[in-house]
Amino acid sequence: MQIQVLKSKIHRVKVTGADLNYIGSITIDEALMEASNIIEGEKVSIVNINNGERFETYAIKGLPNSGEINLNGPAARKVQKDDIIIIMSYGTLDFEEAKTFKPWIIFPNDKDNSLT
Repeated sequence: MQIQVLKSKIHRVKVTGADLNYIGSITIDEALMEASNIIEGEKVSIVNINNGERFETYAIKGLPNSGEINLNGPAARKVQKDDIIIIMSYGTLDFEEAKTFKPWIIFPNDKDNSLT
């Protein structure tokens, strides 16, 4: 049997922008993507701490160490600049392997989205 488990999590980052006219996705600072093991094009779940919205989109790379967290396209309607969100992705593992799997979870500074 296989189950889905948390693979990656960026916990509590600040939204830096929302661009309704962009073609979908979430732009994430490349350094945050690398630290959390999220790759470009990967499906991610977003939880907005400020309003309770939950939705899915895919990740694209932002400039490294820029702190950029930008929601694009229709997802821009689910957030406002300065909202705090959680970004998660999931993987499918065999049940026994899932018992010992350790996800990549990072806790950026929610003031400037830095890793320090």
